[in-house]
Amino acid sequence: MGLAIKPPPGTPGKAWPAIVVGFFVAFGGVLFGYDTGTIGGILAMPYWLETFTTTGVINPDTGLPTLTASQSAEIVSLLSAGTFFGALTASPACDMLGRRMGLMAAVVVFTVGVILQTASTAIPLFVAGRFVAGYGVGMISASIPLYQSETAPKWIRGTIVGSYQLAITIGLLLASVVDHATKDRQDTGSYRIPIAVQFAWAIILFSGMLLLPETPRYHIKSGHPEKAAKSLSRLRRLDADHPALVEELGEITANHEYELSLGKASYLDCFKGNLGKRLATGCLLQSLQQLTGVNFIFYCEHSPFPNQSNNI
Repeated sequence: MGLAIKPPPGTPGKAWPAIVVGFFVAFGGVLFGYDTGTIGGILAMPYWLETFTTTGVINPDTGLPTLTASQSAEIVSLLSAGTFFGALTASPACDMLGRRMGLMAAVVVFTVGVILQTASTAIPLFVAGRFVAGYGVGMISASIPLYQSETAPKWIRGTIVGSYQLAITIGLLLASVVDHATKDRQDTGSYRIPIAVQFAWAIILFSGMLLLPETPRYHIKSGHPEKAAKSLSRLRRLDADHPALVEELGEITANHEYELSLGKASYLDCFKGNLGKRLATGCLLQSLQQLTGVNFIFYCEHSPFPNQSNNI
C-alpha cells in the first residue's frame, strides 16, 4: 500500500498549503542530523587535530596528535547535554512567544553555537559552541513537531510529523558528504567549512518561518479567535466563514476549553495515570532507539579504537 497524500473524498479547501508548510518546517531536522553527523569527521581531520590537540600524544599509525578519551567524550556529549536542556525550554518558550516565534528563537540560539564553533581555535570555545548549538537543536526538536501537528490536516498529520525524522537522516548524509570534501585541506577551512555550512540551514529555516503563519491553536490559546480563523483560512484555503473551517476551528476551541476545565497542570502530572503510561511508552521507544548504538556509529565512524589515546 503506497503513501497517499490526497485528502479524503469530499474534503473542502486545499490540502497542499498545509502539507507544504509541514514539510518545509521538517527541514529543521537537517540542522539536527547535520550537526550530529559532522562532528565525527571533524575530530578525525588532520588539521583539526594539529590545531586543537594539546595532549602531546602522537598516533604511531597516522603520525597525528591524538585526543584523550575524556576529551573526545566531552566534545561529543556536550551537544546531547545541550539538547536535553533545550528540549525542556522549548515548551515554555513556545507558550510564551508562540510556536512560530519560539522556533525562530531556537534557530537564533543554534546560530550562536555555530558562530562559536566556527571562530574557535581551541577546545574550550569549541565545546562551548557545541553546547549552545545543542541547546538550539533541543528547542528545534521539540518545537517542530508541535508546529507541524497544530497546522497539518488530521488525515496526514502523522506523515508530516514523521517527515522530521527523514530530514534528520538527510542531514546525516549531507554531513558525511561535506566532511569528505574538506577533510584533506591543510587550513582552517577543513573544519570551518563543514561547521559554517550550518548557517545555510539556519538561514533557510529562519527565512521561511518569517513567511509562515502562527498556528490556529496558539491563537485560540492566546485568546485571539479572529487571528486563529485567519491563520486556519490561510492554511486550508477557505474563507473564514466557510462551514468546514468554522467546524474545525470549533473543534480546536472545544479541545482548548476542555483542557482548561481540567485545571492547572504541572510537570509532575506527566508522570501520573494514563499520562504517565504514555510518557513511559514514548521514553522507552526513544531509549530502545538509542540502545541500538546508532549514534555511536555516527560519532565514532571516523575514529577507530586503535587510534584512541588511553590517557584519561
